[in-house]
Amino acid sequence: MAGSMAGMTAVICTYPLDMVRVRLAFQVKGEHTYTGIIHAFKTIYAKEGGFFGFYRGLMPTILGMAPYAGVSFFTFGTLKSVGLSHAPTLLGRPSSDNPNVLVLKTHINLLCGGVAGAIAQTISYPFDVTRRRMQLGTVLPEFEKCLTMRDTMKYVYGHHGIRKGLYRGLSLNYIRCVPSQAVAFTTYELMKQFFHLN
Repeated sequence: MAGSMAGMTAVICTYPLDMVRVRLAFQVKGEHTYTGIIHAFKTIYAKEGGFFGFYRGLMPTILGMAPYAGVSFFTFGTLKSVGLSHAPTLLGRPSSDNPNVLVLKTHINLLCGGVAGAIAQTISYPFDVTRRRMQLGTVLPEFEKCLTMRDTMKYVYGHHGIRKGLYRGLSLNYIRCVPSQAVAFTTYELMKQFFHLN
């Protein structure tokens, strides 16, 4: 519980930076709404509701965090448990901190972490699409139709469908998320051994 609260606090504190990053990244050559980071902050504050303008899309971000974290840890734990119980000699090895405990071999750990990340990303991705569209706000012509999370999801689904709407860009996101989660879970497991937690 403390970990999830810390994660949410971090997201809330850094969200305005993500908002400005998205706006600056979306600018097309020749059509610069913002001249830089400071100008983007000032413009969003002045034209989009002050302080609250920086938090457009926060709700889908927060709501997407729980399924992502829950599904990734559940999937990794399940794959690890099933793998070690059905093929202990093929997939496992004795833990360096406790030889009586089996842990996954490093390459299997990477594989399980990557699969867990891919499944979690697939489930939570519509929240990410919704957040991005809400963050772009007034930059998009359909801005008035995307003021709330519900309206944004409804608009994206209604105009673009599931594959080209709510899951647009997912395959490219796998390229970032799968290796990241593979390394994160492997590091997590190695740190448990390093600190004698098995």
